Amino acid sequence: MLCEPPWRDATGRWLATGMTFTPATLRTSVPAREARAVRVPAGRRVSVVDVEGGQVGDLFAFAAADPAEHLSAAHTRASTGRLFPAIGEEFVTDRRRPILGLVADTSPGAHDMLIAACDPARYALLGAERPHRSCAENLRESLAGLGLAVPVTPQPVNVFMRIPVAGDGRLSWLPAVSQPGDSITFEALMDCLLVVSACPQDLVQINGGDPTPLAIDLPQAAPDKE
Repeated sequence: MLCEPPWRDATGRWLATGMTFTPATLRTSVPAREARAVRVPAGRRVSVVDVEGGQVGDLFAFAAADPAEHLSAAHTRASTGRLFPAIGEEFVTDRRRPILGLVADTSPGAHDMLIAACDPARYALLGAERPHRSCAENLRESLAGLGLAVPVTPQPVNVFMRIPVAGDGRLSWLPAVSQPGDSITFEALMDCLLVVSACPQDLVQINGGDPTPLAIDLPQAAPDKE
């Protein structure tokens, strides 16, 4: 059973707030427009849950032993030959090592690995007239809370994000179709740090104009292997 060490940093601080314990699962709430970080040991499964439906999440994963190594969408596309892995396939890092496996998906299956994380420059270009939260800043804040930093924002895995590619190569930005309680589940293939941002985008319609919360569910025991 997991106890305190995976959930506290070197100073003893909790890795994330908003944690809910049940006998089987640790749930970390991710408030709308914010992000949370959790450590996931190798072999453990972790789910991202769309609590209210219609909400995109930016997922980032870093090797626990060296956060300079991160999940790479580009390397994953080269490895799988797909725009997004199928169930049973793996996400790999920028060093081409498996970091997450895709094991289950109860949503309609619309996810994205093409679109960069939103950032202050993106909102300025969209005409935001005041400071606006972004997934890039959410990642920076989450890592800073653990005493970590990365020089650039990796391309995220955009769970529940619907960006269809037309035959002429054009992209469409459509509202997420995930329903309340829909989830996508991964298995950690190495000890890793997972950051999930409940995307604050409200100037295009990917979240229906009104961002809502997500949750990160971590079972308290590794799954049985068949």
